[in-house]
Amino acid sequence: MVRGVHCVLFALWDEAERADRALMRRQAEWVRGVRADGIVTLGLATEVAKLSLVEKLEMIGWAAEDRGDLPLAVTVAANSVAEQRLILRAAEAAGASLAILQPPLAGAFGAAEYVDHFARVGEGAALPLAVQNAPQFLGRALSGEDLGRLAARIPLAAVKAEMPAVDLPALMAALPPGVALLNGRGGLEMTDALRAGASGFIVAPDVLGGVLRCHRAWERGDEAAAERAYAAFLPAATFGMQSLEHLACYGKRVWAGPLGLEVHDRAPALRPSELGLRLAARWASQPRA
Repeated sequence: MVRGVHCVLFALWDEAERADRALMRRQAEWVRGVRADGIVTLGLATEVAKLSLVEKLEMIGWAAEDRGDLPLAVTVAANSVAEQRLILRAAEAAGASLAILQPPLAGAFGAAEYVDHFARVGEGAALPLAVQNAPQFLGRALSGEDLGRLAARIPLAAVKAEMPAVDLPALMAALPPGVALLNGRGGLEMTDALRAGASGFIVAPDVLGGVLRCHRAWERGDEAAAERAYAAFLPAATFGMQSLEHLACYGKRVWAGPLGLEVHDRAPALRPSELGLRLAARWASQPRA
Protein backbone atom coordinates (compact mmCIF):
# COMPACT_ATOMS: atom_id res chain seq x y z
CA MET A 1 0.00 0.00 0.00
CA VAL A 2 2.93 2.36 -0.53
CA ARG A 3 1.85 3.10 -4.11
CA GLY A 4 -1.43 4.09 -5.75
CA VAL A 5 -4.52 5.86 -4.44
CA HIS A 6 -6.05 4.69 -1.19
CA CYS A 7 -9.25 5.93 0.43
CA VAL A 8 -9.48 6.83 4.12
CA LEU A 9 -13.01 6.21 5.34
CA PHE A 10 -15.16 8.91 6.87
CA ALA A 11 -16.68 8.18 10.27
CA LEU A 12 -20.42 8.03 9.63
CA TRP A 13 -22.76 8.53 12.59
CA ASP A 14 -26.43 7.80 13.19
CA GLU A 15 -28.91 10.21 14.80
CA ALA A 16 -27.72 9.17 18.27
CA GLU A 17 -24.09 9.97 17.28
CA ARG A 18 -23.10 6.29 17.28
CA ALA A 19 -20.96 4.81 14.51
CA ASP A 20 -23.43 3.63 11.87
CA ARG A 21 -22.53 0.09 10.83
CA ALA A 22 -24.75 0.03 7.75
CA LEU A 23 -23.45 3.35 6.43
CA MET A 24 -19.82 2.36 7.04
CA ARG A 25 -20.43 -0.78 5.00
CA ARG A 26 -22.10 1.26 2.26
CA GLN A 27 -19.11 3.59 2.14
CA ALA A 28 -16.64 0.73 1.80
CA GLU A 29 -18.76 -0.80 -0.97
CA TRP A 30 -18.65 2.51 -2.82
CA VAL A 31 -14.86 2.71 -2.45
CA ARG A 32 -14.55 -0.79 -3.88
CA GLY A 33 -16.91 0.12 -6.70
CA VAL A 34 -14.78 3.04 -7.91
CA ARG A 35 -11.71 0.78 -7.72
CA ALA A 36 -9.50 2.54 -5.24
CA ASP A 37 -6.20 0.77 -4.65
CA GLY A 38 -6.84 0.29 -0.93
CA ILE A 39 -8.93 1.21 2.11
CA VAL A 40 -7.65 3.04 5.19
CA THR A 41 -9.45 3.31 8.53
CA LEU A 42 -8.91 5.35 11.71
CA GLY A 43 -7.36 8.26 9.81
CA LEU A 44 -7.95 11.94 10.48
CA ALA A 45 -11.00 11.85 8.19
CA THR A 46 -12.33 9.02 10.38
CA GLU A 47 -12.37 11.55 13.24
CA VAL A 48 -10.25 9.10 15.18
CA ALA A 49 -9.82 11.51 18.10
CA LYS A 50 -13.57 11.18 18.79
CA LEU A 51 -13.42 7.38 19.01
CA SER A 52 -13.08 5.29 22.14
CA LEU A 53 -10.68 2.36 22.10
CA VAL A 54 -13.64 -0.01 21.77
CA GLU A 55 -14.88 1.94 18.74
CA LYS A 56 -11.42 1.95 17.15
CA LEU A 57 -11.18 -1.82 17.42
CA GLU A 58 -14.73 -2.14 16.12
CA MET A 59 -13.96 -0.02 13.06
CA ILE A 60 -10.87 -2.08 12.29
CA GLY A 61 -13.07 -5.17 12.29
CA TRP A 62 -15.69 -3.51 10.10
CA ALA A 63 -13.12 -2.34 7.55
CA ALA A 64 -11.60 -5.82 7.44
CA GLU A 65 -15.04 -7.31 6.77
CA ASP A 66 -15.97 -4.75 4.12
CA ARG A 67 -12.76 -4.29 2.14
CA GLY A 68 -13.42 -7.13 -0.29
CA ASP A 69 -10.31 -7.71 -2.38
CA LEU A 70 -8.71 -4.37 -1.46
CA PRO A 71 -5.74 -4.18 0.91
CA LEU A 72 -6.31 -2.48 4.26
CA ALA A 73 -4.25 0.07 6.15
CA VAL A 74 -4.93 1.06 9.74
CA THR A 75 -3.88 4.33 11.34
CA VAL A 76 -2.59 3.68 14.85
CA ALA A 77 -3.76 6.69 16.86
CA ALA A 78 -3.68 6.77 20.66
CA ASN A 79 -1.85 8.55 23.46
CA SER A 80 0.21 5.74 24.96
CA VAL A 81 2.59 3.03 23.80
CA ALA A 82 0.36 0.36 25.33
CA GLU A 83 -2.80 1.48 23.52
CA GLN A 84 -1.01 1.96 20.22
CA ARG A 85 0.48 -1.52 20.50
CA LEU A 86 -2.99 -2.91 21.16
CA ILE A 87 -4.34 -1.22 18.01
CA LEU A 88 -1.34 -2.46 16.02
CA ARG A 89 -2.00 -6.04 17.16
CA ALA A 90 -5.65 -5.66 16.11
CA ALA A 91 -4.54 -4.43 12.68
CA GLU A 92 -2.27 -7.45 12.31
CA ALA A 93 -5.07 -9.82 13.37
CA ALA A 94 -7.41 -8.18 10.83
CA GLY A 95 -5.00 -8.90 7.99
CA ALA A 96 -3.95 -5.29 7.38
CA SER A 97 -1.17 -4.67 4.89
CA LEU A 98 0.13 -1.46 6.48
CA ALA A 99 -0.07 0.30 9.85
CA ILE A 100 0.34 4.08 9.91
CA LEU A 101 1.74 5.29 13.24
CA GLN A 102 0.36 8.66 14.29
CA PRO A 103 2.16 10.75 16.91
CA PRO A 104 0.32 10.88 20.24
CA LEU A 105 -1.45 14.17 20.91
CA ALA A 106 -0.87 14.16 24.68
CA GLY A 107 1.69 16.90 25.27
CA ALA A 108 4.43 18.24 23.02
CA PHE A 109 7.91 16.73 23.09
CA GLY A 110 11.19 16.67 21.24
CA ALA A 111 11.82 14.48 18.21
CA ALA A 112 13.83 11.90 20.17
CA GLU A 113 10.80 11.18 22.36
CA TYR A 114 8.59 10.51 19.33
CA VAL A 115 11.25 8.35 17.67
CA ASP A 116 11.51 6.25 20.81
CA HIS A 117 7.71 6.09 21.13
CA PHE A 118 7.27 4.82 17.56
CA ALA A 119 10.13 2.36 17.95
CA ARG A 120 8.55 0.87 21.08
CA VAL A 121 5.15 0.62 19.39
CA GLY A 122 6.55 -0.96 16.24
CA GLU A 123 8.98 -3.39 17.89
CA GLY A 124 8.23 -6.88 16.59
CA ALA A 125 5.56 -5.68 14.17
CA ALA A 126 4.36 -8.36 11.76
CA LEU A 127 3.45 -5.90 8.99
CA PRO A 128 5.09 -2.89 7.30
CA LEU A 129 4.85 0.42 9.13
CA ALA A 130 4.48 4.03 8.09
CA VAL A 131 4.62 7.25 10.10
CA GLN A 132 2.15 10.08 9.64
CA ASN A 133 3.87 13.46 9.24
CA ALA A 134 1.09 16.05 9.38
CA PRO A 135 2.37 19.17 11.14
CA GLN A 136 -0.49 21.30 9.80
CA PHE A 137 -3.08 19.02 11.39
CA LEU A 138 -1.26 17.38 14.31
CA GLY A 139 1.18 20.11 15.29
CA ARG A 140 4.18 17.78 15.26
CA ALA A 141 6.31 15.92 12.73
CA LEU A 142 9.67 14.23 12.31
CA SER A 143 12.47 15.35 10.01
CA GLY A 144 13.97 13.06 7.41
CA GLU A 145 16.94 12.50 9.68
CA ASP A 146 14.65 11.57 12.57
CA LEU A 147 12.78 9.13 10.33
CA GLY A 148 16.10 7.63 9.27
CA ARG A 149 16.94 6.91 12.91
CA LEU A 150 13.52 5.35 13.35
CA ALA A 151 13.94 3.17 10.25
CA ALA A 152 17.01 1.62 11.85
CA ARG A 153 14.79 0.31 14.65
CA ILE A 154 11.50 -0.74 12.99
CA PRO A 155 10.38 -1.92 9.51
CA LEU A 156 9.54 1.55 8.13
CA ALA A 157 8.02 1.24 4.66
CA ALA A 158 6.62 4.72 4.08
CA VAL A 159 5.96 8.19 5.36
CA LYS A 160 2.38 9.47 5.14
CA ALA A 161 3.04 13.15 4.54
CA GLU A 162 0.65 16.08 4.61
CA MET A 163 3.07 18.56 3.09
CA PRO A 164 3.35 21.07 0.24
CA ALA A 165 4.96 19.66 -2.89
CA VAL A 166 7.97 21.97 -2.61
CA ASP A 167 8.87 20.44 0.76
CA LEU A 168 8.74 16.82 -0.38
CA PRO A 169 12.15 16.50 -2.13
CA ALA A 170 14.12 17.54 0.96
CA LEU A 171 12.23 15.05 3.11
CA MET A 172 12.66 12.26 0.56
CA ALA A 173 16.38 12.95 0.17
CA ALA A 174 16.87 12.37 3.88
CA LEU A 175 14.86 9.14 4.01
CA PRO A 176 16.62 5.76 3.90
CA PRO A 177 16.51 3.94 0.53
CA GLY A 178 13.29 2.04 0.01
CA VAL A 179 11.10 4.24 2.23
CA ALA A 180 8.22 5.47 0.07
CA LEU A 181 6.31 8.73 0.42
CA LEU A 182 2.52 8.91 0.37
CA ASN A 183 0.94 12.35 0.32
CA GLY A 184 -2.54 13.42 1.36
CA ARG A 185 -4.00 16.92 1.80
CA GLY A 186 -7.12 16.01 -0.15
CA GLY A 187 -5.11 15.77 -3.36
CA LEU A 188 -4.02 19.41 -3.28
CA GLU A 189 -0.95 19.96 -5.51
CA MET A 190 -1.35 16.39 -6.70
CA THR A 191 0.51 16.59 -10.00
CA ASP A 192 3.32 18.62 -8.43
CA ALA A 193 3.56 16.05 -5.61
CA LEU A 194 3.92 13.35 -8.26
CA ARG A 195 6.68 15.37 -9.92
CA ALA A 196 8.37 15.68 -6.54
CA GLY A 197 8.41 11.89 -6.18
CA ALA A 198 5.29 10.94 -4.21
CA SER A 199 4.45 7.31 -4.89
CA GLY A 200 0.80 7.52 -3.93
CA PHE A 201 -1.96 9.28 -2.05
CA ILE A 202 -4.43 8.69 0.75
CA VAL A 203 -7.56 10.81 0.35
CA ALA A 204 -11.15 10.86 1.59
CA PRO A 205 -14.16 9.79 -0.51
CA ASP A 206 -15.21 13.34 -1.42
CA VAL A 207 -12.34 13.70 -3.94
CA LEU A 208 -11.50 10.05 -4.56
CA GLY A 209 -12.90 9.84 -8.08
CA GLY A 210 -10.92 12.81 -9.36
CA VAL A 211 -7.73 11.71 -7.63
CA LEU A 212 -8.06 8.26 -9.19
CA ARG A 213 -8.56 9.71 -12.68
CA CYS A 214 -5.55 11.96 -12.25
CA HIS A 215 -3.32 9.17 -10.98
CA ARG A 216 -4.40 6.70 -13.67
CA ALA A 217 -3.60 9.24 -16.37
CA TRP A 218 -0.23 9.96 -14.78
CA GLU A 219 0.58 6.26 -14.69
CA ARG A 220 -0.25 6.02 -18.41
CA GLY A 221 2.22 8.80 -19.07
CA ASP A 222 -0.53 11.18 -20.16
CA GLU A 223 0.49 14.27 -18.24
CA ALA A 224 -1.98 16.53 -20.03
CA ALA A 225 -4.90 14.28 -19.06
CA ALA A 226 -3.62 14.13 -15.50
CA GLU A 227 -3.55 17.92 -15.33
CA ARG A 228 -7.09 18.13 -16.68
CA ALA A 229 -8.30 15.63 -14.09
CA TYR A 230 -6.51 17.55 -11.36
CA ALA A 231 -8.01 20.85 -12.48
CA ALA A 232 -11.47 19.27 -12.47
CA PHE A 233 -11.42 18.15 -8.82
CA LEU A 234 -9.23 20.96 -7.42
CA PRO A 235 -12.09 23.38 -6.56
CA ALA A 236 -13.91 20.68 -4.59
CA ALA A 237 -10.66 19.70 -2.85
CA THR A 238 -10.02 23.33 -1.93
CA PHE A 239 -13.54 23.56 -0.52
CA GLY A 240 -13.16 20.41 1.55
CA MET A 241 -9.65 20.95 2.90
CA GLN A 242 -10.14 24.23 4.76
CA SER A 243 -9.60 22.30 8.00
CA LEU A 244 -10.19 18.84 9.42
CA GLU A 245 -13.41 20.10 10.97
CA HIS A 246 -14.52 21.49 7.61
CA LEU A 247 -13.74 18.18 5.91
CA ALA A 248 -15.74 16.21 8.49
CA CYS A 249 -18.69 18.57 8.14
CA TYR A 250 -18.84 19.35 4.44
CA GLY A 251 -16.61 16.73 2.80
CA LYS A 252 -18.94 14.01 4.05
CA ARG A 253 -21.91 15.83 2.58
CA VAL A 254 -20.16 16.31 -0.77
CA TRP A 255 -19.68 12.53 -0.92
CA ALA A 256 -23.00 11.46 0.58
CA GLY A 257 -25.32 13.85 -1.29
CA PRO A 258 -25.34 12.09 -4.69
CA LEU A 259 -25.91 8.75 -2.92
CA GLY A 260 -28.95 10.02 -1.06
CA LEU A 261 -27.35 9.35 2.32
CA GLU A 262 -28.13 11.46 5.38
CA VAL A 263 -25.17 12.82 7.33
CA HIS A 264 -25.16 13.31 11.10
CA ASP A 265 -22.41 14.90 13.16
CA ARG A 266 -20.87 13.74 16.45
CA ALA A 267 -20.25 16.51 18.96
CA PRO A 268 -18.10 18.45 19.24
CA ALA A 269 -18.51 19.30 15.58
CA LEU A 270 -18.58 22.11 13.07
CA ARG A 271 -22.27 22.58 12.25
CA PRO A 272 -23.17 23.20 8.60
CA SER A 273 -24.45 26.62 7.62
CA GLU A 274 -27.11 27.26 5.00
CA LEU A 275 -24.51 28.60 2.59
CA GLY A 276 -22.16 25.74 3.39
CA LEU A 277 -24.85 23.20 2.54
CA ARG A 278 -25.54 24.95 -0.77
CA LEU A 279 -21.85 24.92 -1.65
CA ALA A 280 -21.50 21.27 -0.64
CA ALA A 281 -24.47 20.43 -2.87
CA ARG A 282 -22.79 22.32 -5.71
CA TRP A 283 -19.57 20.32 -5.44
CA ALA A 284 -21.51 17.12 -4.89
CA SER A 285 -23.06 17.60 -8.32
CA GLN A 286 -19.65 17.42 -10.04
CA PRO A 287 -18.67 14.02 -11.50
CA ARG A 288 -16.20 12.22 -9.22
CA ALA A 289 -15.99 8.60 -10.35
